[in-house]
Amino acid sequence: FSPQHLDDDTVSGSNWITENNVQHSLSQTTKTTRKPYCGYTQQTLSKREQAEQESLLAAIQWPKPPDGKIAFAQSSDPTHSDFVIVKPSRFFKVGDQLEVLVRMKDFQGKPKQYGGDYLQARIHSPGLKAGAAGRIVDCHNGLYKVFFTLLWPGEVKVSVSLVHPSEAIQVLLRLREERPDRVYFKSSFKSGRYSETTECNVCLPGGLPVCNFTDLYTGEPWFCYKPRKLSCASRISHAKGGYLKGLLTQEESLFFQRFVCRFGCMLILKDFFLPDSISMDRSEDPTASPSGYYYEDQWRSRTHWIHNFNKSDDIIECLQGKVIHLFGDSTIRQWFEYLTAFVPDLVEFNLGSPKNVGPFMSVDLKHNILLKFRCHGPPIRFSTVFSSELRYIANELNSIVGGRNTVVAITIWSHFSTFPVEVYIRRLRNIRRAVIQLLDRSPKTSIVIRTANVQELGPEVSLFNSDWYSFQLDSVMRKMFSGIAVHFVDAWEMSVAHYLPHNLHPNEIIVKNQIDAFLSYVCPLQT
Repeated sequence: FSPQHLDDDTVSGSNWITENNVQHSLSQTTKTTRKPYCGYTQQTLSKREQAEQESLLAAIQWPKPPDGKIAFAQSSDPTHSDFVIVKPSRFFKVGDQLEVLVRMKDFQGKPKQYGGDYLQARIHSPGLKAGAAGRIVDCHNGLYKVFFTLLWPGEVKVSVSLVHPSEAIQVLLRLREERPDRVYFKSSFKSGRYSETTECNVCLPGGLPVCNFTDLYTGEPWFCYKPRKLSCASRISHAKGGYLKGLLTQEESLFFQRFVCRFGCMLILKDFFLPDSISMDRSEDPTASPSGYYYEDQWRSRTHWIHNFNKSDDIIECLQGKVIHLFGDSTIRQWFEYLTAFVPDLVEFNLGSPKNVGPFMSVDLKHNILLKFRCHGPPIRFSTVFSSELRYIANELNSIVGGRNTVVAITIWSHFSTFPVEVYIRRLRNIRRAVIQLLDRSPKTSIVIRTANVQELGPEVSLFNSDWYSFQLDSVMRKMFSGIAVHFVDAWEMSVAHYLPHNLHPNEIIVKNQIDAFLSYVCPLQT
């Protein structure tokens, strides 16, 4: 883990100081002896909401190892593990299903008897710049079935990665439920020349006076410790505070030091041949896999036709006369940056916003295009956001009139990875309600949801932004928005299937493919 690669959503130092000459010590609130997190049980749910939440939590329930402490030598070891093709054949044809059986073993070379490992899998043809993700089924006995749909002709390789052993997943589960305070936030309060800075979070331990910044419309809770001398109304900014250290025992840390897999630890199977071609025959389903595949570095969706917007004139023709709202984190801010840089007449208007934070706006007066980006409300781990700009996506959606010339794109996931899943479910429920209301009053509004994506994982960042956390949140999001008239850009599979190393902020070629998919929803090809 290298600090010089840090960005908005990644781990930074855990200490911070106040503005100007006023110091506010956080020692009493950042120690590991803090009182237990207050939980997310304060919200009042209807019977329907309660049933949905229980169903969602049950759907992402993860297999647990047997009772008792598991020694490191008995944990999953990728170097001893292997996989085989089920029902191998000399020739496969496009459209076939390939099944691979992964046999997990421990460091002593003994077969594992329980499941719960987190794997990622893909098929790929480097020469063709082709790739697709695999679907993994845990058999709960140390065996894993991986299913691949063979989607293009040529020589294809199979790769399987062990991202986290089951023993590490249990540590991540514990941290998510017991230490959601491992990322903390801060707000500055100011009156004249005097300023104070205090800690903030979804919930804070008792014992000190707090400022209640719960949103009046959505009910989204947010609290800050009250400044000693200033009023709560004097808050001027929000920022990430830091990341707690020393969260693991020495043995727990081994599960992450040894198991963060990159491309070098993938298992490669011998090549096999795929003649023929396949046609698109499915309607859009956010839970289906694979949703698409790369071929010659271009993403081909299996649910809708994607037009390649290779020229700026193509994008201008699509977006002319439209207002495009981008809501979320820095991964959708990449869309704003790409479009602004790629379309010459789309010029960013200086709003005086902090770099990488926003809000941002670009305007093309010649073609009547307005492009806007705004980050989602707290928790947001950006450097500094003015309090006046802390707005929840649901509230922003309620202020949009909508119509055929209105486009909305949303992503929200990474900044919720350290909290119990109930926190995320509540946020999505508010956004979903606002989306439905927007479509009710303006059904021709285009609404696109960008899913989560995988990223490079070091031992430290895994404790805060693990792909397993993101995978769980992404699964919840897809289920909650299934059946609603929104479109999905599957950034998850687009990052898993690509040959480039995983990155929280994907490379430009992946962003370009995301933009092509996005604009193909906004301006579908006439057939």
